[in-house]
Amino acid sequence: MDETRIRYLEAMGITPWVRRGQPAATAATGDLTGTVEPAPEAHPDADSPTEAVGELGWAALRAVVRDCRRCALHQGRTQAVFGVGPERADWMLVGEGPGAEEDRKGEPFVGRAGQLLDGMLEALGLSRETAYIANVVKCRPPENRDPRPEEAAACADYLDRQIELLQPRLILAVGRVAAQRLLATDSALGKLREQVHRYGPRNVPVVVTYHPAYLLRRPGEKGKVWRDLLFAERSMRDGQ
Repeated sequence: MDETRIRYLEAMGITPWVRRGQPAATAATGDLTGTVEPAPEAHPDADSPTEAVGELGWAALRAVVRDCRRCALHQGRTQAVFGVGPERADWMLVGEGPGAEEDRKGEPFVGRAGQLLDGMLEALGLSRETAYIANVVKCRPPENRDPRPEEAAACADYLDRQIELLQPRLILAVGRVAAQRLLATDSALGKLREQVHRYGPRNVPVVVTYHPAYLLRRPGEKGKVWRDLLFAERSMRDGQ
């Protein structure tokens, strides 16, 4: 296991270990180079139907999300938080919704929870430059509450289109809301862990783990998250 990986595991509060007789897991690699569209596309207004959103490229989709007024969350936002990362990536991380800091900066997973997420990425040999990060809803719910079902439904085709454009090899669902939305289930997060689920017509593998904010409240659960990350990495490597 290389020194960088060990350092970030230690930052997460996890003691690194390797099974006897087995090499340390290595991060999956692939074509992670983002593509840049030559010019912004014409796009429909912010209340576009699902069929129209399903035809948008990255630039037009970002513009529609920026001006979205589909649910009441837009009334309290500073800005919509679209996502961050390359436009083609093997790994995609999906969280729940922006918090106050994300709303101010316009980027998902910043602040203390974001620092912990960065440590999780680094432990896998990834970063915000090589993995794509987005949320179920693009506007901050008041007082950082969980997104309501109708709010997640209003943003559903935005996230679906991001996944379709990105074509990830694996999605890591971070937190209960993200897991339940992607898997169309009301099962508890604990029951969804340590399995490879499938998303959408391309059957993209989905692995579920806890949200970094949960780990800030329950640091003793970090070991479970590390097992989830190793499981996700192994699933990626084995092409499950």
